[in-house]
Amino acid sequence: MDECVFCKIVSGEINNEQIMESENFIVIKDISPKVKGHSLVISKNHYTTFLDMPSEIYEELLTTVKTAASKIIKEVDADGFNLIMNNGETAGQIVPHVHWHILPRKKGDGFKIDI
Repeated sequence: MDECVFCKIVSGEINNEQIMESENFIVIKDISPKVKGHSLVISKNHYTTFLDMPSEIYEELLTTVKTAASKIIKEVDADGFNLIMNNGETAGQIVPHVHWHILPRKKGDGFKIDI
């Protein structure tokens, strides 16, 4: 995907602050963080939504998210975290490349999610 910003990040064409990587995913700090430590888990291969992603890499995804969230929580001394994924423009997906937001949370951080 020549136009995909996340594909360019994965290929190294766009600089990023990488936290970790696994065989099929990278974890980077969000360039416009909503809270301190806000990070993204991005698939190395281009899939538009979760439904496009092969089931064979789900276990690796969960392990990557768990490892990254634990590391980020320690780094920012958070009390918990939100894991958010938007699928499709109507659901708020801005970049059409599968990714998850890890948002470390502290009491009184002022960030609000209404669901």
